[in-house]
Amino acid sequence: MVTASITNHRQSPRKVRLVASLIKGKTVAEALDMLSVTTKRASDPLAKLIRSAVANAKNLGVPTESLYVQECTVNQGMTLKRFMPGARGSAFPIHKKSSHVKLVLGTKSVALKAPKTPKAPKK
Repeated sequence: MVTASITNHRQSPRKVRLVASLIKGKTVAEALDMLSVTTKRASDPLAKLIRSAVANAKNLGVPTESLYVQECTVNQGMTLKRFMPGARGSAFPIHKKSSHVKLVLGTKSVALKAPKTPKAPKK
């Protein structure tokens, strides 16, 4: 199990979750291919995060061929509070949200099956 994370990514968690849900359960190669054609802004940071997790796996000595996205959670980070001038001297709040993304890569063990032998027909 290999992890990587992004903290305080300046995009709302709701928008990042849309892209994160696309890659759950996919192999690393499938996830990177899918993110390369996704037009959402969160696809580039998530692709960078997957590459970082693969590099962490190499440092730990985990074989990278069988890695898949086991878990990708997106939580709310800190919120920047800004104010916009309103009518008659009032102020309207603007909340700029950020995201914490945690990625967990797991390894799929591929079990080799013995070839089936055909049974002899009954007489």
